[in-house]
Amino acid sequence: MSPELGLFSPQSVVWKIHSDPSMVVGGIRALLQQALHPVAMDGVAKNSNFREDTWGRLQRTGDYVATLSFAPRKDAEALAARVRSVHTKLGLDDPHLLLWVHMALVDSFLDVAIRSGMQLAPQDQDQYVKEMVDFARLVGIDPNTVPSNTEELKSYFENIAPELSASDDAKRVALFLTFPPMPNTIRFATPAAPAWASLSALATASLPLWARKLYAIPSLPGQDVLTNAALIATRSTLKLVPENIFQPPMLKQALIRWGVAS
Repeated sequence: MSPELGLFSPQSVVWKIHSDPSMVVGGIRALLQQALHPVAMDGVAKNSNFREDTWGRLQRTGDYVATLSFAPRKDAEALAARVRSVHTKLGLDDPHLLLWVHMALVDSFLDVAIRSGMQLAPQDQDQYVKEMVDFARLVGIDPNTVPSNTEELKSYFENIAPELSASDDAKRVALFLTFPPMPNTIRFATPAAPAWASLSALATASLPLWARKLYAIPSLPGQDVLTNAALIATRSTLKLVPENIFQPPMLKQALIRWGVAS
């Protein structure tokens, strides 16, 4: 099998999760969760145009995940090298903070996928965390420092908890994710705004309890049960969208390259 086909095969858990509709909610939650490290968030606020280009930032994040997941190895490694270069130039290459961003991403994607109804056995969950070590390596993190199973993932969040808080910058990110700037033609002439608001509210509700407490978001009795039901319903609805509309072009190309689709 040629390594040029990609970093991950269609049989990988990374493919299973990253090609699933639950990623729409998981991606928003990841950004909300990542914002809860005040030092990391301060670096983003000082070196990013997130406020002026919310959609662009979200799109670039999605493209990065899709490229590393589905693109040929040379394309994935080339993009990762460019990201490392940008991080170095902006002074955003602290391994401790890069690891936080990585682990918040892994936790969000995995947790939302499971709660949305994806069938993942415990060994599949461990395998996903292990496979995602490659994501960390490509962004410049020593693989030996990266959690590689769900127990290590849990311990990581327990250990880093004292460093986390909802800074003013984090709260601004949450606000922009809930009400991102949109052209008036989109906001008032399409259902994009209410649809996005619903997805963002669901992503916020899906945050772990400790994160909701940091954001001072009230938690009601039985909230997780209702959130899980909404996640399952949302995933089921999104799965009804025709694949030729929902699938990103990079995934379509990967399916052909691997001989899974014609």
